[in-house]
Amino acid sequence: MDKLVIRGGKKICGSVAASGSKNSALPVIAATLLTADGSFAISRIPDLKDVRTFIQLLDYLGAETSFEGNLLTVSTAHLKSIEAPYELVKKMRASIYVLGPLLARFGHTRVSLPGGCAFGPRPVDLHIMAMEKLGATVTIENGFIDARINGSRLRGARIDFPVSSVGATGNALMAAVTAEGTTVLGNAALEPEIECLCHFLVKMGARIDGIGTTTLTIEGVDQLRAVGFENIFDRIEAGTLLSAAAITGGTVTVTGVVPEQLASVLEAFRQSGCSVTVSGDSVTLSTPTELLPVDITARPYPEFPTDMQAQWMALMTQAHGDSTIIDRIYLERFNHIPELNRLGAHIEIRDNWALVHGPQELTGTKVMSTDLRASACLVLAGLVAKDTTEVLRVYHLDRGYEAIEKKLTALGADIERQKYQEF
Repeated sequence: MDKLVIRGGKKICGSVAASGSKNSALPVIAATLLTADGSFAISRIPDLKDVRTFIQLLDYLGAETSFEGNLLTVSTAHLKSIEAPYELVKKMRASIYVLGPLLARFGHTRVSLPGGCAFGPRPVDLHIMAMEKLGATVTIENGFIDARINGSRLRGARIDFPVSSVGATGNALMAAVTAEGTTVLGNAALEPEIECLCHFLVKMGARIDGIGTTTLTIEGVDQLRAVGFENIFDRIEAGTLLSAAAITGGTVTVTGVVPEQLASVLEAFRQSGCSVTVSGDSVTLSTPTELLPVDITARPYPEFPTDMQAQWMALMTQAHGDSTIIDRIYLERFNHIPELNRLGAHIEIRDNWALVHGPQELTGTKVMSTDLRASACLVLAGLVAKDTTEVLRVYHLDRGYEAIEKKLTALGADIERQKYQEF
């Protein structure tokens, strides 16, 4: 296994380019399954463990893929399987994105129930509900979602999601674009990653109205085509890099971003006393003498993102005063708190919210990652901690951050990846 060894106390300063978004790349890659017509060329795909796993899943299904230098080429003309096996799906919840496109194209698919980060129940009932609304018969048998069409095509329908779900919105979109008639998605997710998927599908030939709103109207088409496409930036990586500067008292510029998609995070930084300057596709953050405490509540976009909650908690350990952090999306996403407290933080959990007492002087020790964003949180804490911090099980980190230790090193951090044996 790998670990990150961090010798804290170095300011994060300089300029860094944002990588492509994992959370948009995965549904976009899944959407290539919708057509046998041609070869896709998708740029700005981050080289991540999750992306590699998803490509491996496409290869298993019979796709022809090539992934070099953040450019992914895909042809799904000669697929040989409609089943996504447990061995691959267990590694990543986002594998369920193949449900909609495989069902739409072949009329039948079997997808193993997913795995992924271990924090709280995240059922697939909304995905199943959407497929059933579109006319599919869905059963759960032997650990698989078995979905099949009663006829030649899915049928357009009205689908109102009881809660906003990025994954279910994405799956419903991919299933509906070739369904017969009109589909309306109510309470659809607003996240930029869904907008990205919509634009990709439209470029393929889909007809989608209401992009960027909570109501998406899809007119089914008979055929889609392969296209070239550029993925969007990773707003969570960008926020994490800005947090690295803020927690260490540094100044950093992140380029290649869409600042509007970072609005809630940038506003929280401003409330903490940081200077935030936006210029074109770049954001520059400078840290104040004293960080101010800022309460945040993680909610669906455009509110503060749940995927930045853990990183914000690390930052608030250095704020001058107490702050509260609430996650309305994943109520059990606080597994990083015991590890932060091992570093010297003083954080209390009360029901579904955390109280962070600051500022606290952190001291390096061994800590263990429990999920992707918890890993980022512990790296941030290690950057400001005295002495040496060892972050174990960074395979979680590798699922969502492209060469994060190299980017931080280029910005002045003393951080390196090492092998270790876990007993």
